[in-house]
Amino acid sequence: MDIERYKQLAKLIKDNEVYKVYDLPELKDLEISLTELNPHESTMGHSHAEADEVYLFIKGEGTMENGSQNIDVKTGDVVPVKEGDFHRIHNKSEGILSFWAIFEKYEGRGK
Repeated sequence: MDIERYKQLAKLIKDNEVYKVYDLPELKDLEISLTELNPHESTMGHSHAEADEVYLFIKGEGTMENGSQNIDVKTGDVVPVKEGDFHRIHNKSEGILSFWAIFEKYEGRGK
């Protein structure tokens, strides 16, 4: 499925000056979330006490705080995030930074 088809099937859950976030509601236990982060913006950052997460960067470049690391990210990069680790994405570029976040649904997000 390409991104445009995903966006047709997904639910837009956030749309503001920072980013658009789309979640795909059809899976029972797994969340596949697409974020389109606007130029020179950053996500709020968060951690999950009970869930690992995987980020797949599909367009653009930026940096990612992941636990105690700052990682340069670009199209094609995959970054695993361990449960409990704080993580945040920064778009330092002039274009949109798009990425998938894949994680087990938990109370408050998807369940």
